[in-house]
Amino acid sequence: MRVIEIRSYRLRAGSRERFHQLVEQHSLPLMQAWGIDVLNYGPSLQDETGYFLMRAFADLAELDAVQAAFYASPGWRQGPREAIIELIESDSNVVLALSEAAIDGLRLKANQR
Repeated sequence: MRVIEIRSYRLRAGSRERFHQLVEQHSLPLMQAWGIDVLNYGPSLQDETGYFLMRAFADLAELDAVQAAFYASPGWRQGPREAIIELIESDSNVVLALSEAAIDGLRLKANQR
């Protein structure tokens, strides 16, 4: 079993398109360069200010270590951090354990975008 983190964001009104652009052009490539397994991300279907990010980790220790290092890194701090943070009103996280098959089912496929 691995763990996944589902991060949910409530964005400032009218900022979701810009937030999505920042994620795709800056944050996602940075996370991928760090080897972070981003499963899926995107706008909420039910709320015009909602957005989600799903990431998988080996266990809670890896989640904590990778996130601490990533969010302290110059690439994040001097990169998209400020532009992204200014668009977020609030966020919440849920972490759960899932089988590899369940994780693969959540994974964004190349032809889904």
